[in-house]
Amino acid sequence: MIDREMTGREMTERTAGSPRRIAAMMLRYWYLLRSSWPRLLDLVYWPTVQMVTWGFLQYYISSNAGFFARAGGTFIGAVLLWDILFRGQLGFSISFLEEMWSRNIGNLMMSPLRPLEFIAALMVMSLVRLAIGAIPVTILAIAFFGFNLYGLGFALVAFFCNLMLTSWAIGIFVSGLILRNGMGAENLAWSIMFLFMPLTCVYYPVTTLPVWLQPVAWLLPPTYVFEGMRALLIQKAFRPDLMLEALALNAVLFAGGLFAFVKLLQSARRHGSLLQTGE
Repeated sequence: MIDREMTGREMTERTAGSPRRIAAMMLRYWYLLRSSWPRLLDLVYWPTVQMVTWGFLQYYISSNAGFFARAGGTFIGAVLLWDILFRGQLGFSISFLEEMWSRNIGNLMMSPLRPLEFIAALMVMSLVRLAIGAIPVTILAIAFFGFNLYGLGFALVAFFCNLMLTSWAIGIFVSGLILRNGMGAENLAWSIMFLFMPLTCVYYPVTTLPVWLQPVAWLLPPTYVFEGMRALLIQKAFRPDLMLEALALNAVLFAGGLFAFVKLLQSARRHGSLLQTGE
């Protein structure tokens, strides 16, 4: 009877995934994070530096220009939303790189842990890392500059969900590239988001770009988020149409990231890359 129950449980885990395996991976990354104060400091340090730097620039401009006086908070809001996008992807990638640095990825891929369970654990840990870094910074933005990100209400939920989906999609794809190409591709984890930064129009509207480049910008989900943020802060209007378009693009992007990861993992297994994690 016990054997039959265990067999049924194993069959369920194989088809639906195992929450216990996902939780075990999350616990592993949490212990790594908790045991290293430099890791914790890094999560808070850079978002704070960016927020303070751009916050004082926003304060200066708003004191000396009529338009920016009406558009108060656009720079700080852009910095905080950009940090969600960047830190979401980086938090995902760093947890993945922990396995590459410790040369443990081959062991994980030979264990009962399924690739989708591994990805799910990395996604949750990116949220944990983001919360540690972002929550103190949003509080400092209120204390220093009177900008309350949480005052955006439901719009913030829409912004956050779309930004996280984009960051996960890119993080998944980059992790697959590192699996296949080794640590020589590690720099992509740190730099790839900055490639998209000019095109996602973080600090300026899409109309600032050359006409021929604007269609490219509209292919990127974060563009809709930052345009929606400016519409909310300047025009006091929430744009659900922008959020729905971003969500549709994110669905395609996320599915593409998952597909690419699975294919790159299969290629890494065929070529023995999982056991050769050097440069």
